[in-house]
Amino acid sequence: METIYLAGGCLWGVQAFVKTLPGVIETEAGRANGSSRSLEGDYDGYAECVKTVFDPAIVSVEDLMAYLFEIIDPYSVNKQGEDVGLKYRTGVYSEEDHHLEAARQFIANRSDAERIAVEVKALENYVRSAEEHQDRLAKCPDDYCHISQEMMNKYK
Repeated sequence: METIYLAGGCLWGVQAFVKTLPGVIETEAGRANGSSRSLEGDYDGYAECVKTVFDPAIVSVEDLMAYLFEIIDPYSVNKQGEDVGLKYRTGVYSEEDHHLEAARQFIANRSDAERIAVEVKALENYVRSAEEHQDRLAKCPDDYCHISQEMMNKYK
């Protein structure tokens, strides 16, 4: 199994969607690349993300990128749906260089690559979100989400 961190705006919807994908073994809502290793204090630069454990024999990083691009506006900077702010930026983070290279190559191969605002960076740190944010849409299905219900059900 391998792990990659996917940021696509509000983590509630991203986690609910990613859980439905073939080859995804486990997900966890969290924060990537902030300056703190805790949930305490003011906003510290993190991106809301979903820790995604996947089976590379079933789903590749390129596949995961394609899935992510189905639920985000890849041109939008710090905004997805009604959620606005640096923490809602889109990105792909990993401790594995080959994941980052695959993500960069996926973007480079697109005809609109110069317009893509998805950051691809090494994972500097990760903090698990509070329990109330884990599988939030399963617990509170009427909460706001920028991902359509049709898309949420596409791979179930």
